[in-house]
Amino acid sequence: MPSVNPLTLVAAILLPPLALFLTRGITPAFWLSIVLTLIGYLPGMIFGLAAVFFPRQIPIR
Repeated sequence: MPSVNPLTLVAAILLPPLALFLTRGITPAFWLSIVLTLIGYLPGMIFGLAAVFFPRQIPIR
């Protein structure tokens, strides 16, 4: 498991698009996170946590 900044972890739980912006910038993963968060908070949070903790398994840059 990669080392995760505590601020990024809190952002992934409270505001998932912010966590992806902090780790990857404005990429398709960031936009996907926004869409998932708008659909429902839980899908956005799950995707945000997965993208932060397992960046190699989610190849969306």
